[in-house]
Amino acid sequence: MNGHHYAIEYGPSAVDDLDRLPVRERAQILRKIERLRHGLQGDLKRLHQADAMYRLRLGDYRVLFDVTGAVIVIRRVGNRKDVYD
Repeated sequence: MNGHHYAIEYGPSAVDDLDRLPVRERAQILRKIERLRHGLQGDLKRLHQADAMYRLRLGDYRVLFDVTGAVIVIRRVGNRKDVYD
């Protein structure tokens, strides 16, 4: 999948999650999400039996997302303790 260019969309839960984050963490997470446009890279893991297909790890935070064709849909963003609930 690397080498592809992706569009990024945010689901309603992800938007709410991002709004609740401290400004500094939100900015760092958004920069990492933007890098996904240029290919699936970083500390990624394919998830099994979860609401999202992939997990991006960013310190104590996780970004859960799906990939459909050339579109990445961000589903959830949050602390690793809470994001899978």
